[in-house]
Amino acid sequence: MSTAEASAGTQRGDIGDWLRERISHAVSEFTAATALVVLFIALTIASPYFLTADNLFNIGAQTAVIAIIATAQTMVIITKGIDLSVGSVAALSGVLGAMVVRDLGFSLWAATAVAIGVGALAGLLNGLLVTAARIPPFIATLGTMSVGRGLVFIITGAVGVYGLPRSFQLLGNGEIIGIPFAVVITVLVAVGVAFLLSQTRFGQYTYAMGSNLEAARRSGIRVGRHLTGVYVLAGVLVGLGGMIAASRVNSGQPNYGISLELDVIAAAVIGGASLFGGQGRIVGTIIGAFLIALVRNGAVLLDISIHYQQVIVGLIIWAAVYFDQYRRRRLESRG
Repeated sequence: MSTAEASAGTQRGDIGDWLRERISHAVSEFTAATALVVLFIALTIASPYFLTADNLFNIGAQTAVIAIIATAQTMVIITKGIDLSVGSVAALSGVLGAMVVRDLGFSLWAATAVAIGVGALAGLLNGLLVTAARIPPFIATLGTMSVGRGLVFIITGAVGVYGLPRSFQLLGNGEIIGIPFAVVITVLVAVGVAFLLSQTRFGQYTYAMGSNLEAARRSGIRVGRHLTGVYVLAGVLVGLGGMIAASRVNSGQPNYGISLELDVIAAAVIGGASLFGGQGRIVGTIIGAFLIALVRNGAVLLDISIHYQQVIVGLIIWAAVYFDQYRRRRLESRG
């Protein structure tokens, strides 16, 4: 075979791989969107309280927190990692944000900067544990989850932070021309991160590391620095999500975010992010976040126990991961 023929064959293979990956993403997102529409219709029929302005506003605000933190989780999953600390870090960020408003007189925006800073520090810690200490992401973030939850209970004495001004509710309950402010923030975050992943070198490196870490390293990518940057950016979004969650209830709750990691992992995987790394898009994650929020909201309206809700989310995770494995096997066999 001539060099030209070999080159042409390689190009056709690259185009085929790209096309298969695009189709795979489209199938995942279409499946998630279909499930979302079906669930929406089912809940509209099942509960007279579902399709009301107040409930839809509540779903929007609830989805915002899940979507923002699931966006952070998606970036980490693309690198073939996992972040189990998102719930405790969100709680710690929200509590500290509430405390500086109540005790130090900080404005809402200054407190939000504090919460984001707390999330960034937690992300930096996770990144250094994974890259410098070479601890697997599962174990590293599991430790951060435990430390973060312990710290939030120590700082608050296991008591919520109350006595906050009305202005503190703007992030979680405010609105702009009838649209929840939290939803506006979510759209800005989603568009920004989607652009970052699809149109910048940062995104190219992120996908490359998730697809083949050693190949990324040999190609000249400074994987340690870049991977740490991914965890820091994820931490920033988790801190923001934690602050929005605190704003929604106008208090800092030390027990917030318990099992939140399940919801955001489910949202990311439902949307097409692969736990094997190298795959995931923010648009799919947002669809997955809406689906999880509808499950939670519908369960409350239908008076389904929180314990059954956990079972439902677990089943969704099983189904999404199984579909991801099936999809990958099909792609590999066609490749």
